[in-house]
Amino acid sequence: MRLTALCIAASVCWPQELKEIEIRSTRDGAVQKAMWWEPGKTEPVPLLVALHSWSGDYKQKDAGEYVRRCAQRGWAMVFPDFRGPNRRPEAAGSDLAVADVMDAVAWARRTTRIDARRILLAGGSGGGYMSLLMAARHPRTWAGVSAWVPISDLAAWHPETKQRGLKYAAEMDAVFGGPPDGTRVDEYRRRSPLATLARAKGRRIDINAGIHDGHTGSVPVSHSLHAFNVLAEANGHAGSLLTGEEIDFATANRKLPPSWTAALPDSAYPKAVLFRREAGPVRVTLFDGGHEILFDPLFANLDRALSAKR
Repeated sequence: MRLTALCIAASVCWPQELKEIEIRSTRDGAVQKAMWWEPGKTEPVPLLVALHSWSGDYKQKDAGEYVRRCAQRGWAMVFPDFRGPNRRPEAAGSDLAVADVMDAVAWARRTTRIDARRILLAGGSGGGYMSLLMAARHPRTWAGVSAWVPISDLAAWHPETKQRGLKYAAEMDAVFGGPPDGTRVDEYRRRSPLATLARAKGRRIDINAGIHDGHTGSVPVSHSLHAFNVLAEANGHAGSLLTGEEIDFATANRKLPPSWTAALPDSAYPKAVLFRREAGPVRVTLFDGGHEILFDPLFANLDRALSAKR
């Protein structure tokens, strides 16, 4: 399907067919906005729930990139706000934000014919974080999850960003009322994917990170690798676990430890794939890049998840 563009700023262009909608929260009644696309088909279609980054909202320009590729595939797509940028208590993986994402799924299913067996989830950075959290909180909803450069442990990320002088530590302070010490650490952990990610066993989850992230970007690759370990163990693949020493080496040195075998080339990735490990339905990939989403492999991963459902 050919889409026409609507530009609200030089750097933000969406297809005109992408609609702004309002969804009332089932938790507190607040109206949450989202961007919505549906392909106008009579038969049930897949739904992609795409999530904005840590500092973004429902108007993030990535919505346009997601919908262009969904239109090519005949999928519906919703891009919810889920309380906007993560700098207040109602955002950052709160129970309200989690409910907002599920409310967006329910709204889509009321609005058009969605195949409930083919609901997909994707996001990068803070959207990758929320993708993993949603996979843990509502695992049976998702046919496939593609998480890019995600944060998996907020209590660990706070000092990592503070040491580098990044804004995210102060934003977490605004969310939680201070750093992850004392009684606050429990809430940091509760809102972190690692705390509950084992509940997502059996789900098709693909995690990707650029090897230079945490040096040129904001999220060290350790977050992706530790998330993979939790899922590998939950899926009964203890032999696939990465050691703490290996994770620390890759994170600190921006290269593979000697004990890891280099990955085979993958033509879906526009940047070199350096390392890959699978554990049943879960896969982690490190590529030669930084803090970024690579949309070609993201959608290839989702296509692969749908093919597995047939």
